[in-house]
Amino acid sequence: MISFRSILRPSRIVDAHCDIPCGIYDPEQARIEAESCLRIIEKHAASDDEHFRARCIGIKEERAELVKHHLDVLWHDYFKPEHLEKYPDLHDTFWKATKQASKVKQSLDAGAAKELLSMIDTVDEMWKATGGLEKTRVNGRPS
Repeated sequence: MISFRSILRPSRIVDAHCDIPCGIYDPEQARIEAESCLRIIEKHAASDDEHFRARCIGIKEERAELVKHHLDVLWHDYFKPEHLEKYPDLHDTFWKATKQASKVKQSLDAGAAKELLSMIDTVDEMWKATGGLEKTRVNGRPS
């Protein structure tokens, strides 16, 4: 028997970094979250307040997870097979960067956070070199 609920159920499910595949991709989103992780680690180290330090850890873990999310969206939705021809190490670069984001999530190591920022810089260079700035930014936005 067909239920009212089954009639309303979508026949197909699609995923994107938002509900509409808008074509806007930028490593800056990951970078901002990674910079937050670094600053939170520094604030954690400078504080003696155990409640503040506990909040720092939770927020840093959320931000690190967002880094992984933004890198994954960029990796899977923006980069195409033709980009692999120009950057054969593209997959390895992203894999290592997401692993580094996990390391930042799991620790309070400022050096790990700085290394993550360096890796995001490498991703940013690849993105710019493949036309990301021109292809995915709204005209008139400063670069």
